[in-house]
Amino acid sequence: MNRKTLSDCGHVDHEHMEAAWRAWQQGDLTAAEHAYRSVLERDDCNGPAHNNLANLLRQCGRLSEAEAHYCRALELLPDSAEIRNNRAGTLERLHRFDQAEIDYRRALELKPDFAEARFNLGMLLLSDRRYTEGWQYYEARSDTLGEHGQLPFPQWNGEDLSGKTLLLVPEQGYGDTLQFVRYVPLLKAQSAAKISVICKPVLAPLLRTVEGIDELITDPQALRVHAYWALLMSLPLHMGTTVESIPARIPYVGVSTQRLETWQARLPSDGLRVGLVWKGNPEHDNDAQRSLTHFSDLAPLWSVNGVRFISLQAGDAETQADECKVLQPALCLGREISDFGDTAAIVAQLNLVICVDTAIAHVAGALGVACWLMLPQTGVDWRWHRTGTASPWYPNDMYLFRQHQGGWPALIDEVKDALADIMRSAR
Repeated sequence: MNRKTLSDCGHVDHEHMEAAWRAWQQGDLTAAEHAYRSVLERDDCNGPAHNNLANLLRQCGRLSEAEAHYCRALELLPDSAEIRNNRAGTLERLHRFDQAEIDYRRALELKPDFAEARFNLGMLLLSDRRYTEGWQYYEARSDTLGEHGQLPFPQWNGEDLSGKTLLLVPEQGYGDTLQFVRYVPLLKAQSAAKISVICKPVLAPLLRTVEGIDELITDPQALRVHAYWALLMSLPLHMGTTVESIPARIPYVGVSTQRLETWQARLPSDGLRVGLVWKGNPEHDNDAQRSLTHFSDLAPLWSVNGVRFISLQAGDAETQADECKVLQPALCLGREISDFGDTAAIVAQLNLVICVDTAIAHVAGALGVACWLMLPQTGVDWRWHRTGTASPWYPNDMYLFRQHQGGWPALIDEVKDALADIMRSAR
């Protein structure tokens, strides 16, 4: 949910507005805030300055202050679709969803072709389980995210696939591909002659196990003309998916026997085997909220006896586990994992995965392995909805722990208690 920054529309403080923007871009948020406030001290009727300051405050997590400045900006510029959209995003984070929806819809009345507002409204509706309308608005993500252009053959919009070839194009993150590849068997059941899927090489070993995929294309140069192409995340729209009709035949991915045997030798032979992932992609818009600060935040879990923890954390973040190995001993495998085939082979042999909102949750979910997903208080992704502890996307094996006023410490204590309950039941 990007925020639109506005120019000063001819106000006398143009240079100060530009200076504030440069400071913000350079990461000096204190200087940027000071510059915007200086502008407003001289001219409280500068609507763009109120909007831009609100954007900055929102980025800093000062949501109530941000809302106040958006409100002032709208007093001055009531017909600004951009400010309406910006305020709606803040209202969402304040969990005032009905008001946010009003602002998104008003933004679209003012500017019907405003793709960002359509995309944001789509996610809001999906988070409220209103899938029929939500998928329609969610299509605006193509214009908003700009991930893909058009291919030189028709885009599929639900036409008969009998005897046709279909190319599926991935979007956004690895987890999105893993979540939505479940639709391939349904498409194949429509008598499609061939279904191809573009994917990164790191995903290929796992996607090769999905029923109905005839070809994986990991090299863009190998792409050939098909009868149709479709975005993976547009399939729920074309298949008329509601919360009640989500295809949830699980597992829908598998693991090679050779990889299972390779990793089996590395895993503990005793205790409850629990995989951990505590950080997501730092480039994600909401990563500051969805990821834990440090591996040490999980320390309360080590008070539960009989658990063997395995780190599946990708990237440099696994060094945090090394720093804590005396008090929080864990088998660190993340740096040895070469692709999602390895990840799946490990996860398939675990009793439980505990993670933040990253692709590992979808690996566990698609395999049918128990997963406890730890969600932030603000910015929860639409697919996990606003309330509830279960996910219709992974209905039998996933439990959602939602952060509330106590933040991560309170949530991790809940996880610890649930883990202790499991061990007591086992004994």
